[in-house]
Amino acid sequence: MKKWWKLALTGLITTSLLATGCSSKGDVATDTSTGTHKVKIVTTFYPMYEFAKQVGGEFVDVTVMVPAGTEPHDWEPTPKDVAKVQDADVFVYNGAGFESWVTNVLGSVDTGKLQVVEASKGIPLLENKDDNHDGKQDEGSAQAENHDPHVWLDPVLAQQEVNTIADALMAKDATHAAEYKKNADAFTAKLAELDAHFQAGTSKAAKKEFVTAHTAFGYLAKRYGLTQVAIAGLSPEQEPSAGEMKDIVAFAKGHQVKTIFFETLASPKVAETVAREVGAQTAVLNPLEGLTEQEKSQGLDYIGVQKKNLEALQAAL
Repeated sequence: MKKWWKLALTGLITTSLLATGCSSKGDVATDTSTGTHKVKIVTTFYPMYEFAKQVGGEFVDVTVMVPAGTEPHDWEPTPKDVAKVQDADVFVYNGAGFESWVTNVLGSVDTGKLQVVEASKGIPLLENKDDNHDGKQDEGSAQAENHDPHVWLDPVLAQQEVNTIADALMAKDATHAAEYKKNADAFTAKLAELDAHFQAGTSKAAKKEFVTAHTAFGYLAKRYGLTQVAIAGLSPEQEPSAGEMKDIVAFAKGHQVKTIFFETLASPKVAETVAREVGAQTAVLNPLEGLTEQEKSQGLDYIGVQKKNLEALQAAL
């Protein structure tokens, strides 16, 4: 962490502590403008925001750190972002190494009143079978250990993340525990329905292999008996070597792959190169690491994007 970052953060955190005072983990901030009590939740990126919002409903104020349209692998928090974490009642992150900066953030704030929620905690992680293309380890503990953090793309594992968030909110704000449980049950029922759609939509696929821009869909593929072949590694910014590109092109030709998937928040250049070599088309398969401004304006959410992912897979397979 850079020295200027630490110095700027110290001043912001000091101001934040003076403004908010100290409280226990069970306390909830009061909105002085309305006199109502809302749990102030800061989330790291879109899926965590959506899950927390669905569980919390009207009793929470949820914000997200990574802005819309931003690739979260490239994003790092500013001192102001960290100050928002300091002011929060609950901090929700995916974990599994996805947000490599979280350890530094939590080491910089007073967690005395902060309920910290690692949504993926307890979920068995998949090993990333492919070595990093440059032979170096990525930042973040799970990436360094060569594990895949993209658990939220499996609708079944997403239910576990939702329930983990719900448990934390019920502990933080016992007054509304029944409402949080009800909201979580309602949303996990929708996720179970989404799972059923994926089961039905992929069970009769003529092919089981699909080519993606980066290794984001391992949990989704495993759930529905598919095989993900990724051009890049765990980060979309990784680029394959010439030899790896040759292998991917050979695989796509050998398996008559007609669609090469790319994603909305990263450059499609490499996917387009593979598609040209193979004579295939390109299409979006969204890893839901964030929504674009266009997707937000269309009213899309986690379930809406996942339905589009299913349609894209059905067309490709």
